[in-house]
Amino acid sequence: MSPLFVKYRDMRIGITNFETRREPLATRRRFVTRMLIATGLWFALAIAGLAIGMAGYAWFEGMSVADAYENAAMILSGMGPVTELKSTAGKVFAGTYAIFSGLVIVIATGFVLAPIFHRVLHRFHVESGKND
Repeated sequence: MSPLFVKYRDMRIGITNFETRREPLATRRRFVTRMLIATGLWFALAIAGLAIGMAGYAWFEGMSVADAYENAAMILSGMGPVTELKSTAGKVFAGTYAIFSGLVIVIATGFVLAPIFHRVLHRFHVESGKND
């Protein structure tokens, strides 16, 4: 069993367990549960990314918790750094963290959009009546 699913009333509901083309459209309850799982994964990735950034800024630049949070949140959201970095290690960390943050945002967005795209495309398939 995949770690990305939840057993819910004898149904496997997960971010990677979508209906096949021969199955009917998922119920609204199943879709909402799938979206809650996807949003939870997005939230977990965002919190983990923020924690990594805060730890790195505190370690390499000696920033306070508030300053480390501000810089990590700004980089993670794509806005850019706030404080001028003083050390070479801090600059290397900031560049690496910026690349990591870009990937986290893309992956997290994929988690949230995948169930929506699948539902829309599956609905078109179901309404067209194609069975092959």
